[in-house]
Amino acid sequence: MTDITRKILNFIDLNKGEENKKLVIENITSAVSFRGSNIWILACAIIIASVGLNVNSTAVIIGAMLISPLMGPIVGAGFGLGMYDFELLKKSIKNLLIATIVSLCTSTFYFYISPFKDAQSELLARTSPNIYDILIAFFGGLVGVIAVTRVEKGNPIPGVAIATALMPPLCTAGYGLALGNYIYFLGAMYLYTINCVFICIATFVIVKYLKYPKAKQLDVKNEKRVQYGITVLILLLIIPSVYFAYQLYIQKSYNSRTQVFIQNEFINNDFPIIYKNIQYNTDPKRIELAFLTKKFTEKEIDSLNKKLVSYNLPNTKLIIRQDTVNLRKDILNQINNSQNIVDQKDIIINNLRNQLSEYHFNSEKIGAESTILFPEITSLKIGNYRVKTNNDDSNVIPIILYQTKKELNPESRQKLKLWLKERLAKDSIEIYRQNPE
Repeated sequence: MTDITRKILNFIDLNKGEENKKLVIENITSAVSFRGSNIWILACAIIIASVGLNVNSTAVIIGAMLISPLMGPIVGAGFGLGMYDFELLKKSIKNLLIATIVSLCTSTFYFYISPFKDAQSELLARTSPNIYDILIAFFGGLVGVIAVTRVEKGNPIPGVAIATALMPPLCTAGYGLALGNYIYFLGAMYLYTINCVFICIATFVIVKYLKYPKAKQLDVKNEKRVQYGITVLILLLIIPSVYFAYQLYIQKSYNSRTQVFIQNEFINNDFPIIYKNIQYNTDPKRIELAFLTKKFTEKEIDSLNKKLVSYNLPNTKLIIRQDTVNLRKDILNQINNSQNIVDQKDIIINNLRNQLSEYHFNSEKIGAESTILFPEITSLKIGNYRVKTNNDDSNVIPIILYQTKKELNPESRQKLKLWLKERLAKDSIEIYRQNPE
């Protein structure tokens, strides 16, 4: 080993500044228990976090996470696995179950009696975990256990409590139970389980790296049985976790490629999308789209479906919704479920004046400019139409109403559209002629 390598290894050595192992184990063991004050602190923290989710206040949610004692039993379980300490592991799991049940009961009760039942963005964010949640839980867990094993604890612990976010998923699960929405409940509990498992695995990795002593058993036979059982449990935790992480990564990659396909084939061609629904867990996978004005022929749809392979989207079917009645029904259903807010072209035209007052644009100046450039135009109004999809991304499309004594010729109309796109700095706009009153 060269001097440079030795210096680098010495520089990053975790054994430097390490607390006495016996004292660390005592602290971890005492933090595992959920009795008396810990139960009351947890219940109060759950109420605070639930209020924060209810009123969509990030600051309140962060405050609740800072006072939450949930990390204790999870880190204890990681130490129990790493030291083959069956008693510590059993105690940690038991107390984690108690804490989870208390949290669910408290949050369910709060949301049941709360007069505010709307699902805010902070709450909805905890119903569908992704690959980033796994990375945050694992590396947050690493930071937490490294800090616990130091002589000088420093200030990482509050940051770990905020980053790993154990409380909000439990509150969201309680919200799902209170409203009978089991999709929210299962999604939030899945996120909570991912956080617990990966924090536990991160703790196990550091405990093994720092070579904490194995717990002594009463006899050799019992020691081997405990070690064998815990080894099996470790594998049962790690193997599904790796699988979940891989599946979430694959889904994230698929969604990214889907967005590239939609951007290149539709948005770049100035086809405003008013409905988007990507179904990853069907066979074949489905991309459902609907457009504001564009109508596609069967030949065009077949051609687009063939292009999916070139975007690395195999086993996927593109469906373009052009059935106005059924599409209207789906959009209204999604609006009622707070998953999608989108209108159709006929609603835009019939209620355009109301939308213009709601999304008022500074149209007076641009209207004055338009009459200089296009003398045929007698009046011009501009409004913003906000399109939201069930994937929680949004797009604002300017809608322009203009009046003329007679319709503009195609060349003038195209020039007007190009000028307005440049003037408003928008990739997509829609223009309509309004008959003089």
